[in-house]
Amino acid sequence: MRVHFIAIGGSAMHNLALALSAKGDEVTGSDDTIFEPSASRLQQKGLFPKEMGWFPQKITLDLDAVILGMHAKGDNPELLKAQDLGLTIYSYPEFLYQQSKDKTRVVIGGSHGKTTITSMILHVMGDHDRDLDFMVGAQLEGFDTMVRLTQHNDFMLLEGDEYLSSALDLRPKFHWYQPNIALLSGIAWDHINVFPTFEDYCHQFKLFIEQIIPGGALVYNDQDPVLKTLVETTDHPIKKYPYSAAPHVIVDGETFLETAEGPMPVAIFGQHNLSNLEGARWVCQLMGIDAEDFYEAIVSFKGASKRLEKLADRKNFKLFKDFAHAPSKVSATTQAVKAQYPNFNLTACLELHTYSSLNEEFIAQYRGALDAADTAVVFYTPEALALKNRPVIAAEAIVEAFGRPDLVVITDPQELSLYLKVIDREQTALLLMSSGNYGGLDLTALADGQ
Repeated sequence: MRVHFIAIGGSAMHNLALALSAKGDEVTGSDDTIFEPSASRLQQKGLFPKEMGWFPQKITLDLDAVILGMHAKGDNPELLKAQDLGLTIYSYPEFLYQQSKDKTRVVIGGSHGKTTITSMILHVMGDHDRDLDFMVGAQLEGFDTMVRLTQHNDFMLLEGDEYLSSALDLRPKFHWYQPNIALLSGIAWDHINVFPTFEDYCHQFKLFIEQIIPGGALVYNDQDPVLKTLVETTDHPIKKYPYSAAPHVIVDGETFLETAEGPMPVAIFGQHNLSNLEGARWVCQLMGIDAEDFYEAIVSFKGASKRLEKLADRKNFKLFKDFAHAPSKVSATTQAVKAQYPNFNLTACLELHTYSSLNEEFIAQYRGALDAADTAVVFYTPEALALKNRPVIAAEAIVEAFGRPDLVVITDPQELSLYLKVIDREQTALLLMSSGNYGGLDLTALADGQ
């Protein structure tokens, strides 16, 4: 099959390109900008475009498919040429569905925890030599690509993103997949630029539930009242499996699962991660892995990339980096670190980086999100506001939104670097949360105490 990618450099797109190339398909692609690690990985496999930009001459009648990335606009010259020629044009999720429509599709959705749960399932399946196709949204240790497609595997495991499919396809990605087995981890309003109201956002999950194959299974977090109501009121003919956090205890900064075989130590921690674990256990059970085998495998799971990643682990100083940026994720992650190290002074620093978090109307959703921290810091740059065409937000408005009069607000990267360098490191845990890079903060130096 000959496939051309419009916007090949995206995190998901380049992984799919690598997967198809590995399968033996002929792959080409274009983009106007490609960042690391996508650039190096495409170069290594000979898939990096010879020059940046859009070239309609690459679009020819002998292409079997054109895959359109979310980064590409509706007036993209290559897209227009593909439309003129009448070629088959897929969004990323539509193509994945076409590749998996004859398989048992397992879809992990929800506002938070998707990558972690998907990673747990992959880890357990791999530990027990169960082969499956998959698509996951973050780079995982031990995997060359985050997409795998074969002709022979029975299962396809998909991380179900609720963001839009492409410039031509404005439905959420997870509406494409029509799962046989689905999991929903919870609903917490995000993507305000796409779903302007909480009701509109919730409706996408209602539609997702209705698209589960009749007779299929839905594993869901029944501790989320909004999700619980959606699931329990649907008349769609599916099996329902509720879950909550796995029973556990914390002893001297280490978490132990309480199992029928006795206490089992795990590397992950936090109420949200123990909930993710229990959801993963249910999905694995529906895929043929019993509880004993699940626990045997999960003890060696180290966590997904950028999720409570430990950068420093000294007796009196802990440093964590986490991808958390939405309000529910910030709250859960902050609570997790405090619960794990209750006798440590916790400084939590959140970077406002996304479109939603830099919207003054949305910021009120963060109220209480940093309450578990002893010291709370919010950082953003005027440059981030400018890139998203957002007006300046007064520090007082941020303090009011978070509901913490003692909140420290910093807008200069150098000031942030100095602030974090001089904090007391005796019996201290420092938690950094962002989908950005904290204004270029040197995390290695920070971890080393420099």
